[in-house]
Amino acid sequence: MNSIAETIHIKKYYGCLEAMQKRFDSFSRQDAFCGSDVSSFEEWRDNSRKTLEALLGMDRMVRCPLTPAIDETVLLPVSFDSPDIKGNTIKREHLVLQVEPGIYMTVFLLIPEGIEHPRVVLTLPGHQGAGKYSVAGCAEIPAVAAAIKKFNYDYGLTLAKMGYVVACPDCRGFGERRDEALQDDSEKSFLNSTCFHLSHMALGLGETVCGMCTWDAMRLVDYMLERGEQEGWDTEDLGCVGFSGGGMQTLWAAAMDDRIKNVLISGYLYGYKDSLLELNGNCNCNYIPNLWLHFDMGDIASLIAPRKLIVQSCRGDHLNGPRGLQNVYEQMDIVRKAYALYGKEDLITHDIREGEHCFHQEILNSVF
Repeated sequence: MNSIAETIHIKKYYGCLEAMQKRFDSFSRQDAFCGSDVSSFEEWRDNSRKTLEALLGMDRMVRCPLTPAIDETVLLPVSFDSPDIKGNTIKREHLVLQVEPGIYMTVFLLIPEGIEHPRVVLTLPGHQGAGKYSVAGCAEIPAVAAAIKKFNYDYGLTLAKMGYVVACPDCRGFGERRDEALQDDSEKSFLNSTCFHLSHMALGLGETVCGMCTWDAMRLVDYMLERGEQEGWDTEDLGCVGFSGGGMQTLWAAAMDDRIKNVLISGYLYGYKDSLLELNGNCNCNYIPNLWLHFDMGDIASLIAPRKLIVQSCRGDHLNGPRGLQNVYEQMDIVRKAYALYGKEDLITHDIREGEHCFHQEILNSVF
């Protein structure tokens, strides 16, 4: 029986990538820092944050009372990593915060018992791990256990075992915050996010998924500082850790909020041209209208200076783009120039690991 072709072979395609790359070269980074001292850098930083707030759509977001509600508490028996910790339990609270009127963030708060004045860390989730469930180490869920094994995703639980109070939130579109398209119990829906749908809702209203996540992280900082004062937690060195899409959120939250003092970005710091223009199938949450005309990723990361910053990169990570680590090194050079203005080059670390897209938890010992 002869098969009948239902399409034709196209000998030549006329795509846009090459032209868009040339346009990037012609018009990108128009607001990159070009001064030579701390004073001019700090003026540039303040102006850049105002520009970024507008690009992200954060100037349209509305503050409101957090109205925190803890609706479940579970005691988790654990073995702590330090003999100095006098307990054997982590209290896991299920917390709901109102981050904007009618918009709620769900959080697992991990509180190790038996520690006086524990330090505090935000651990932000990436894709394909069901949001907070992987980061908080909910390995009793089979799909989550597989994600933890693949990406070393349970860095929130690991930090709690090290004695930190850890906030593991669902960012918008993840976990309990999935939008209508994925509000079912299938494994695919549970593990994934509605960034695509949320982006379509946001862009027409002048907002972005990245802006929403940054806003929410900053509201979570509000809560952790308020709760920390009540509970006697040490929030002076507030940390923020994230892998992959969680690295994206950590980058932006730390760039926009000086209250975050210690920063670990894993699997997310590279040049936009290679990693988001040429690799243009990445998640919608990465894309912000007009951003590349103003800044590259290294410019945004330099806003973290001179606070402690660790960037973790894997040599075989496909998200680095076709030039691999060279695309990362170029952005790290931008960041180092900002730290050099303060004489604080020792506060920035580039932790390079072998392998593909994966978090390496050994670096957690260096967060503080």
